[in-house]
Amino acid sequence: MLSERWLPRGFLLLLAALLTLAAWQWRNGPPVAADMLALLPAGSGDTLVQQAEQRMQEPLNRDLLLLIGHPQREQAIALVQQIGEQWRGSGRFAQVQWSVDSDLAALRDYLRSNRLALLTTADRQLLLEQPQQLIEQRAAQLFDTFAGFSLLPIEQDWLGLGVRAQQALNPGSRIQADLSSGALLLEEPGMTWTLLRASAQGSAFDMQEPPLIAAQVAATRAQVETAGGKLLAAGGVLYAAAGQAKATREISLIGGGATLGTLLLLLLAFRRVRVLVSLLPIGMALLAGCTACVLVFGQINALTLVLGASLVGVAADYPQHYLSKSWSNVEGADGWTSWGAMRATLPGLSLSLGTNLIGYLALAFTPFPALTQVALFSAAGLIAAYLCSICLLPAWLRGLRLSPSPQLLSLSQRLLAERARLLSKTGSAPLLVLLLLFCAGGLWQLHTQNDLRQWLGKEPELLAEAQRIAELTGQQPTSQFFLVRAANPQQLLERQAALSQRLDQAVQNGQLRDYRALSQLVAPDSQLQQLHAALARLPEHWQALLDLGIPPVALHSELLELQQNHPASLEQALASPLGEAWRPLWLGSNAEGVAGLVSLQGLSDSSQLKSLVEGLPGVQLVDRISELNALFSATQLSAAELKLLSSIAILLLLCLPFGLGGALRVVCLPLLAALTALACLGWLGQPLTLFSLFGLLLITAIGVDYAILMRENIGGPAVSLLGTLLSALTSWLSFGLLLISDTPAIANFGLAISLGLLFCFLLAPWAGTQHARQNQAQTL
Repeated sequence: MLSERWLPRGFLLLLAALLTLAAWQWRNGPPVAADMLALLPAGSGDTLVQQAEQRMQEPLNRDLLLLIGHPQREQAIALVQQIGEQWRGSGRFAQVQWSVDSDLAALRDYLRSNRLALLTTADRQLLLEQPQQLIEQRAAQLFDTFAGFSLLPIEQDWLGLGVRAQQALNPGSRIQADLSSGALLLEEPGMTWTLLRASAQGSAFDMQEPPLIAAQVAATRAQVETAGGKLLAAGGVLYAAAGQAKATREISLIGGGATLGTLLLLLLAFRRVRVLVSLLPIGMALLAGCTACVLVFGQINALTLVLGASLVGVAADYPQHYLSKSWSNVEGADGWTSWGAMRATLPGLSLSLGTNLIGYLALAFTPFPALTQVALFSAAGLIAAYLCSICLLPAWLRGLRLSPSPQLLSLSQRLLAERARLLSKTGSAPLLVLLLLFCAGGLWQLHTQNDLRQWLGKEPELLAEAQRIAELTGQQPTSQFFLVRAANPQQLLERQAALSQRLDQAVQNGQLRDYRALSQLVAPDSQLQQLHAALARLPEHWQALLDLGIPPVALHSELLELQQNHPASLEQALASPLGEAWRPLWLGSNAEGVAGLVSLQGLSDSSQLKSLVEGLPGVQLVDRISELNALFSATQLSAAELKLLSSIAILLLLCLPFGLGGALRVVCLPLLAALTALACLGWLGQPLTLFSLFGLLLITAIGVDYAILMRENIGGPAVSLLGTLLSALTSWLSFGLLLISDTPAIANFGLAISLGLLFCFLLAPWAGTQHARQNQAQTL
């Protein structure tokens, strides 16, 4: 026939075009992204909120922090200088800092002119309310040998306000500068730590740079340990490198394991090496899925590839429709042809494609970009596998005569015999009641759990080092922050100062380690006026300094200087040598005024943050993690709705060949299997998560294929059950291997589908027609 000649040729042309497009997409390297957070829904805030989130996230993605420790102080300094020069010379980093690079003279001048505006809230309150205590503390400090390094000489800072302002610039930090080398040091008993900061050239989620940077960190660690020291490292780029390595490993294990298992199954079931060409639809599915995602989204995420690798089992079902149904044609059918077998297979194969597409495309209607990518990947892959199965395989398998393995066929017959024997004693109704009681017990124990941590895998070693660095440095940035809007910079500083008062209380209560606000760098005018008034009353309390022999003229001269200094504006302060750490917190002007951020350190309980903004105009808490966790919970209802809608769509599709009664039977069986899978999660103590619900979306779409095979009954019940078993095994191979993933979301997804497909297979024989069941009983 004409179609037998042109279908293979047309498909080969399509394959050539697909390969050409894929080669062009990969011309500059793999178009693969590793950013797991990019697969989460966009925030619900306005443009300014999204700009703020990007500003706060960027340092976490690019910055790398190293602590290089050695028992000998000089050796620790020498190591950080050597490594810093090596890293700077590598050209891999936009910035490498291991010493104080700022002009000390400029720092001193700015600190001297603005020390009053730089005081912490506590120091301001001390000057306003307890000036006597402030003077007594300064007097004691002048005799304290271990008071620490001060940028201002004592003769320029008799009142000690410069020392207090200097300490406020890096609150809660134990980092000190070495005067001779400029190195940034941390001292603890028996160990001196030096600090090195680096900023990557590109994003942490670039596929090329993170592995190279991780390798450089590993080489640096070996270098430090050889010299008798220790190295601690933390940064988003290291998590990205670990995530890429994990994704590569899992893609290889899941995709390779499923393909190898399918290959062995084909050889065992069909006993012909030639049937291995049926693996081609699997390759076509993966190629088409990847190419479609890159074409639509510009790149494909590593998570999509991991989940997409499980498509191997579903794509393998399509050629097995053809191969297993060919068994029925070799028993007395002399006129059998490969194309004739394909025409007999085509209705059921097309139904399988339709139901699979409905299930996968339902994922595209969730608010998660990750599942939208998976939906597109799977839909394109399944269509490619379908076309390959009907266009190419019959031509390549021409003349191949198949018969089922006697052992497997005997196993299928024994399973049906045991089932018939059981039903003859009990009937179906009691078994259904027992199954529903099992489901009720499991659902009673089921509990929900939705947490962003399910989306991100754990990296214990990296996490331990990051916690150790936070413990040593006192710096532990959080993803939560405050966005403050105002009409002008002065109002912004006033609002941040009001928020700071509440944050200071949270620090005292242990809920927060520290925070950073623009009002710490520049005091609002209203506070400066109060401070100037307090300075005028200070001579009444400085007798303790006079008793130390400090000339009164020196104190009056310093007081006059403090009263006459004009503090820098916010923009001047940010441009100053001391403003570097605060610059990311300034969002600048917008159509509504100005905006700035307040970052947090060492947050113990994010649930307490909402109460801090009550009654503060223009102050907004941005808590992306809580927002996503709430979205996870809210999306569970929409996932259940999608499950219902996809089931109705599948039912309508199956009404065409099977009628309403047959379609209801075929659809209800995988729905019951999905319910049983949910119950199993409860009995196993596993939580119901958003990802397990998305897995249940696919159970009906994939599992209905088993019911269709049994409903069609081509070759008899035993042959149909054997074909169903092979299809189920290939699916279990791929989805079951998702359980080895270190990412909780993926493992949970795989567990839900694997359990559901197991029960789909066990329930599939009930999809057969009454006539087929009578024939089965007579045969047995």
